[in-house]
Amino acid sequence: MSKGYIVCVYESINDDNALKNYAIKAKEAVKKYNGKFLIRGGQNIVTEGREFIRTAVLEFSSFEKAKEFFYSSEYQAAHELLKDTVIRNHQIVEGN
Repeated sequence: MSKGYIVCVYESINDDNALKNYAIKAKEAVKKYNGKFLIRGGQNIVTEGREFIRTAVLEFSSFEKAKEFFYSSEYQAAHELLKDTVIRNHQIVEGN
């Protein structure tokens, strides 16, 4: 079975407190769905394309589990905290 990944790159963050509150709630949801943070911020070098200010990559046991996590009430409650405070690109990706 293929793993599932959440890939999220941030273009802008307008409220650091909202991001911190989101991170606390999101982390609880990640734990509940047995997800694992592979990347959460950190240094980066743009070698091609646009520059993003933050990147997060999460791994789940399957693509279905990643979807279940994203659409869960727990994660959606966290997601709502970012409303109107960030611009980001978010994908659920099937991988190896």
